[in-house]
Amino acid sequence: MHNASTYVMASTSTPAHNALPPAQPAAGRSSRIAPHSHIKGLGLNSEGYAVSDTSGFIGQTNAREACGVIVDLIKSRKFSGRALLLVGAPATGKTALALGISHELGTKVPFCPIVGSEVYSSEVKKTEVLAETFRRAIGLRIKETKEVFEGEVTELTPTESENPLSGYGKTIAHVIVGLKSVKGTKQLRSDPNIYESILKEKIVVGDVIYIERNTGAVKLAARQRVGRSDAYASSYDLESETYVPLPKGDVHKRKELVQDVTLGDLDAANARPQGGQDIMSVMGSLVKSGRTEVTEKLRREVNKVVKGYVDQGVAEVVPGVVFIDEVHMLDIECFTYLNALLESPMAPTVILATNRGNSLVRGTTDIVAPHGVPVDLLDRCLIVKTASYTREEIAKVVQLRATVEGLKLGAGVLERLAEEGERGSLRYALQLPTPASILASLAGRTQIEVEDIGEMNELFLDARRSADIITSSA
Repeated sequence: MHNASTYVMASTSTPAHNALPPAQPAAGRSSRIAPHSHIKGLGLNSEGYAVSDTSGFIGQTNAREACGVIVDLIKSRKFSGRALLLVGAPATGKTALALGISHELGTKVPFCPIVGSEVYSSEVKKTEVLAETFRRAIGLRIKETKEVFEGEVTELTPTESENPLSGYGKTIAHVIVGLKSVKGTKQLRSDPNIYESILKEKIVVGDVIYIERNTGAVKLAARQRVGRSDAYASSYDLESETYVPLPKGDVHKRKELVQDVTLGDLDAANARPQGGQDIMSVMGSLVKSGRTEVTEKLRREVNKVVKGYVDQGVAEVVPGVVFIDEVHMLDIECFTYLNALLESPMAPTVILATNRGNSLVRGTTDIVAPHGVPVDLLDRCLIVKTASYTREEIAKVVQLRATVEGLKLGAGVLERLAEEGERGSLRYALQLPTPASILASLAGRTQIEVEDIGEMNELFLDARRSADIITSSA
């Protein structure tokens, strides 16, 4: 779904008609422009007022400020048991507002968007899909302190011994690993399994690594190898390796590791126990259905374990955001289950969006409710309305979209596109420039002219003109 703010990038001083083509990646392939990758937040100042045309938004001042209040409520843990409902016409930025709220809450906060029609499946019942989405939106930050040996590898010496089962082969008895840090050096006599991990990661002398004392695993933050010590860096500009400084402190140290998982991950891990490694087990796992329904009993057990971790101070629960677009597609059973989920102790923030007015609640024959949502759920919602765009705002959106796509617009083209957007729809106006640029290139021109837009209008119809033609011919 492409909202109006979908095509809004961060404001730039470069006018669209002088825009240069976007830079191509090194591999020579043009990357697609993601619909909402430009949304960086709600664009509010420290006092909570919307700053004009920032953070990827054009307009929607009242809606952004209202969502800013919701963000403050969520951060202060005072929004539990309620939901936010975004209502407005298509292409007015409802999805972008939900993403903006997610960014304001932080990058580590889980964000799970679904569309109302996704809950209908032939494999899993619809309430299970909703429960699974809610669980994936509740994060668990686990903090663990481990003893590790960290440093630059100065020595790798495997010691071989005769294999007692065969007179021909030899086995690795142990391996001597020398590690150096700023404060000193240390030699470790390690298990053969650690040597296998070192060979697997292609670690050589000069690499900076760390080894967990309890498990013996060779683990590192970004990759399995932190990088080469900067003592090995040459004076050349082009380097294929990553160089890092020598680790500070002693070789043997205590390190705090933070791992982020969701309750959905824990449910899935416990619901699908791993079978054996034989061929029949592997084939059986391939034949099985891809989705497994998690029982309520299992969820309660997972919650009990998580609560124990939280009480011990080992873990912290991070409530995320569930965004249900086209919420009027849910039926009466789903709405009833949503009420129950909102009352659960560990409920994420729920954001709903719809473009319907008074409509029939799906799954019923006589219940007409505002936005197609039952009144008992609407009572739990704070409702924010998104406004339609003016001609000036449509022109800004089209101009920024042309800048992103590297299209050059001739005189009067922007005004014509803004007029088309006001008469038809914003999405229709945003779809015209790219095919018009193909016509301009066929005519030997580098910029789009007004006649190209006129020819596009002859080739393609917007929704209203198409409906009028069908009505008149009927």
